[in-house]
Amino acid sequence: MREIDDEFDVKLGRIGNRKARRSTSYLRRVRQEASKAGAVARAGSSFTGGRIGRGHAQGTVLAGRGRSQGQRRVVVKARIVRIKSGDTGAVRAHLRYVQRDGVTREGEPGELYDASNDRADGKSFAERSTGDRHQFRFIVAPEDSAELVDLKPFVRDLMRQMEQDLDTRLDWVAADHFNTGHPHTHIVVRGRDDQGNDLVIARDYIAHGFRSRAAELITRELGPETEIEVARKLQQEITAERLTRLDRSILRDARDGALELGALSGQEPAWQTARIGRLRTLERMGLAEETEPGRWRIDPELEPKLRRMGERGDIIKTMHREMAAAGVSRAAGDYAIFDPQGSAHRLVGRVVGEGFADELTERRYVVIDGLDGRTHYAELGALGANDEPPVRNTILELRSRAPEPRAIDRTIAEIAARHGGVYGDRLHREFDPQASGEFVGAHVRRLEAMRREGMVSRLADGSWWSVGKDYLDRALRYEKLQQSRNPVRVAVLSWQRLEDLPLALGATWLDRKLIGKEPDELASTGFGTEVEAALRARRQWLIEQGLAREEGGQVRFARNMLETLEARELTRTAAEISARTGLEHVDVKAGDKIDGVYRRMLTLNSGRFALIERSREFVLVPWRPVLERARGQLVTGQVGGEGISWSIGIKRGIGR
Repeated sequence: MREIDDEFDVKLGRIGNRKARRSTSYLRRVRQEASKAGAVARAGSSFTGGRIGRGHAQGTVLAGRGRSQGQRRVVVKARIVRIKSGDTGAVRAHLRYVQRDGVTREGEPGELYDASNDRADGKSFAERSTGDRHQFRFIVAPEDSAELVDLKPFVRDLMRQMEQDLDTRLDWVAADHFNTGHPHTHIVVRGRDDQGNDLVIARDYIAHGFRSRAAELITRELGPETEIEVARKLQQEITAERLTRLDRSILRDARDGALELGALSGQEPAWQTARIGRLRTLERMGLAEETEPGRWRIDPELEPKLRRMGERGDIIKTMHREMAAAGVSRAAGDYAIFDPQGSAHRLVGRVVGEGFADELTERRYVVIDGLDGRTHYAELGALGANDEPPVRNTILELRSRAPEPRAIDRTIAEIAARHGGVYGDRLHREFDPQASGEFVGAHVRRLEAMRREGMVSRLADGSWWSVGKDYLDRALRYEKLQQSRNPVRVAVLSWQRLEDLPLALGATWLDRKLIGKEPDELASTGFGTEVEAALRARRQWLIEQGLAREEGGQVRFARNMLETLEARELTRTAAEISARTGLEHVDVKAGDKIDGVYRRMLTLNSGRFALIERSREFVLVPWRPVLERARGQLVTGQVGGEGISWSIGIKRGIGR
């Protein structure tokens, strides 16, 4: 959790699917609720919908009440998440996240609890969520939560109060996190009321009412803030390199960028003294200037600049923590933030830390010990359902994601332009008779991904796509959407630790660097020196293996070194599997057809491979993410020059 403050921003997810929107069922419910609330949307009116739903009256009253004297502060972050019809995968993934390892005071995995049980069943909660249209996710962080021995009683009181305000029983689970400077609680609420209907909560209640109730309860629990506590917190804000309450007060009272201290009245002496101290701090930062005694000119960009400073401060603290945990020492001047839009579009290095930059939206960060000798912080965005989080000590490549159509999009656009905005795999083969099934399948997978975002549609028979004559414009919009979600592309260069690579059997990342497949400048400090030492050791090992030789002061590598190394590793792995299972290993070559049950993925030095098992034999082939959804199922593939074209779930016929 970052800065504790009074600012709140409601993040509303996309509720409902496109069919529901077309049928206007949800819109009809909104109008019904608006009618109950006495709010009717008219042209030119100020109606915003903020009071539609349960809790609208309480939200309005609590929003207008303001913060009372001595009341303690609570940050509440909220998000409404749409659930795809019948798919609770995102629900289960979020529950796994809030129960992840290292979040308790003892560094143990988190425990779910609910209104009556200290150990709630997350699987049962996910099953009950089947059919829900949406769910509510909250992060509740009292400023003084560290003073509470146990957050559970506070959270249960808060949820009971919420049920009273919304006039319905709620189905919820929560988990307390103590892995940051501010202990906080993740709460997940099903999007159903106690009658089984969609739960619609007024935006005013989410934005103001829920937080106000939390502030009342924590104040009742710990007692009102004392003058000493108020003074201590204000003193900490005077020199803080982030946006504070004092800054908001200054911005609120400033007129046209100028602040007259003498014109203010009704300010408590401690508060006024703190504001003057804050102005002096801002002056040293170059964000304020005293033009004459008692009159200050405020930088018009004060708020965004302080927010960026706060974010950078949080990032530097994160990097210090991750490097210390990894036992790596680097000078503070060697820290950098990877900017995908900046001049450096590529970053290669070792993962020394990873986590969540935003716990609510589950946007991830990674800390990279780079080949350039510097330590980099990079935000990856939210991972997809089939994406893996970064693993410590693996070697990654990060590339900036350029928002532009791909070559695959231009092919689709050209085919569609010849057929009235329609694309199909048969049309593709007529356009390019040499195209392999895998190549055509890649185009279909691209369209399927865009269909999920509503940018293209599949026609009734399932093999034709309506992509429109403006397909390239749609592809550009899709790429910009992907860039906002995931600003960088992540590629794993080595799943193994650097220290394990010099003597490893298989085609390793070091081998690709040695033959110039991945040229990178190596710094004379930090991770760069470690890689240089590993490359020297690898060269010597390759010479001993007969795959390289020294000639005229240079090292010459065998022509098919990478293929030979990979074949050796696969041969050894296949022998181990045969000895364990009794199955015979079969090699595959271009033109072969593969059919069998996909058992599992193997992570080797040469990369990842899929184990496909038949009645008395098995094959090892390059792994593809698409296979994971078919684990334990029959798959068929055609080996081509560009890879393997997979079909999932094809049933055996009589003659097979």
